[in-house]
Amino acid sequence: MTCNLLLVENHLLIRAGLRAWIDEFIGYAVSGECSDCTQLLDRLAQLPPDIILLDLKLCLSFGLQEIAQMSARYPASRLLILADTCEPHLVLKVMQAGAQGFLLKSANDSELRQALDALRTGERYLSPSIAHEVLSAALSSEQPRQSNPPISRLTARQLEILRLVARGKSTREIAAGLGLSIKTVESHRAHIMKRLQIFDVAGLVLHAVREGVISLDD
Repeated sequence: MTCNLLLVENHLLIRAGLRAWIDEFIGYAVSGECSDCTQLLDRLAQLPPDIILLDLKLCLSFGLQEIAQMSARYPASRLLILADTCEPHLVLKVMQAGAQGFLLKSANDSELRQALDALRTGERYLSPSIAHEVLSAALSSEQPRQSNPPISRLTARQLEILRLVARGKSTREIAAGLGLSIKTVESHRAHIMKRLQIFDVAGLVLHAVREGVISLDD
């Protein structure tokens, strides 16, 4: 099944470049283009895409509260933010507002494809070049989760899967590496989230680092 993408970028040349790359990706198609977030809302009301590629500056000018409301109204449309540069705490705010991915515009076509594949399968994506800084910023501002059960309640297999999730591995990659079915990995991950009372990948990564399951250098 084709994954439909909506490009939201006010520079025609950048939109054209993205479209040229995406046209080469099997399983993906650009279903529309917008130059601002007003047009984006109109397109969402007509036919929500599977993934929205949104320029960070347009996102910020629109407002993070509005982005959060849009994400809540159209949860099936995954949001990938495109940026020239990043400030770690700003990335965290954008992700908290509802974005599932953050990609630097300096990325090549291979990394763009990797980001789209991650969002398409329900994963999150963060450009590797900024992941360390963003994670460090998140840890410095993270408040202790008093309600979380101790990580010691996880089984050895669940800890192994948590480490792989925290290192950015997709469900498919984990299944292949451990010789398990995708459904088995999904079941383990659901149990991990339930036991830790953490229901997003970013939260699992923070918890894994804080509890010493992985380190920032992993």
